[in-house]
Amino acid sequence: MIDRSKLLTEQRLDASMRLDAMTTQQIVDLMHQQDRLAVEAVGRVREQVAQAADLVVAAFEAGGRLFYVGAGTSGRLGVLDAAECPPTFRTDPSMVQGIIAGGKPAMFQAQEGAEDNAEAGASAMDEHGIASRDVVVGIAAGGTTPFVHGALRHARELGAKTVFITCVGAFSGEPDVDVTIRLLVGPEVLTGSTRLKAGTATKLVLNMLSTAAMVRLGKCYENLMVDLRATNSKLWDRGARIISILTGLDTPQAMDLLRQAQGHVKAAVVMDRLGVSYEQAVKRLEAHKGRLREAIESSDEGGIDQGSR
Repeated sequence: MIDRSKLLTEQRLDASMRLDAMTTQQIVDLMHQQDRLAVEAVGRVREQVAQAADLVVAAFEAGGRLFYVGAGTSGRLGVLDAAECPPTFRTDPSMVQGIIAGGKPAMFQAQEGAEDNAEAGASAMDEHGIASRDVVVGIAAGGTTPFVHGALRHARELGAKTVFITCVGAFSGEPDVDVTIRLLVGPEVLTGSTRLKAGTATKLVLNMLSTAAMVRLGKCYENLMVDLRATNSKLWDRGARIISILTGLDTPQAMDLLRQAQGHVKAAVVMDRLGVSYEQAVKRLEAHKGRLREAIESSDEGGIDQGSR
């Protein structure tokens, strides 16, 4: 059995020694105070987060994928971030995936013992066809999760880029990876409960990884989610509002343009800015790898037939 007694996440917090004797307000105030440390911890590893995000960008540009691997809270946070990418960035569900020890049932109910199986972590890499174009991000707040270690080790053997997110200092036997993100948030208010500060810091980093990578991939323009295809009433409304902001058209005109663009916001903006058809706008975007700013600002013709403008 691994001796975890020296791990930072297993230490006791002096400020919460009398937690059981505190009033509700005192507990809430203490937790709020400690949660600030999660933000500070992320601030100290901004360079490593950016390095990891660049690995993800390179993987996406090469046709690769991003995988989050974890157990318990760490695994659930990875699955959550992966699940939110398609509605936010209009990505294929296979592009960003979350793998949790114990499988889907572990999302809703703890699967005790699943995290201790390093072989299962390695097997998960084979099951998902991990290859050299992919990036695997292992998440283990306490650092020692065998399932995560097994996944990272085998992913590296398969040629994938690897990232390790943990909330403890360097230790013997930690996985050999391309980038390590060490979120040293300190002991938890409730000793060992890494769903608290450690979980908060992890969520912040996952937000940064996926969002920064998607922005670099051209999934936004200015600070708007332009890579949106309207598929329900909420998205038609949001799409029309984005078009209105970027073109100056009033809402009815923006909605009409969005219909002409078959619900594709980026294409609608190109149609308005360059005075081209939907088909030409799509070709223009394809020529610029989906990056709206380049598509509307570049001086090259990028798929636009001058004679049909």
